[in-house]
Amino acid sequence: MDAKLIQTIQQDSIKDERAEITTGMEVEVYQIIKEGSKERIQRFKGLVIKTHGKTTLDKTITVRKDVDGVGIEKIFPIYSPGVSKIEILRSFKVRRSNIAFIRGLKGKAARLKEVR
Repeated sequence: MDAKLIQTIQQDSIKDERAEITTGMEVEVYQIIKEGSKERIQRFKGLVIKTHGKTTLDKTITVRKDVDGVGIEKIFPIYSPGVSKIEILRSFKVRRSNIAFIRGLKGKAARLKEVR
């Protein structure tokens, strides 16, 4: 009974429907950055290595990208007001819900097979 009550309350907070994001997708996250009185949108493009959360407002994704040989990971709440939109660029075939093993792979070993 409590789960149904939580879902009805959360439906009011969700303004827009986001696409179903799963592990192994290459996404571009548009994040709203506030600096003083100014606002700007910063893009973060990378691979979703983990999804977390059971209810809709709890869902988060961990996105990873490599910059000059250094791995950068950010955790984004999907329905946060600080995230303006999430674009799905490509999808890869993965068999796990958490592909954190990709952190230790480099070069050709880190390739994934694209799903068309």
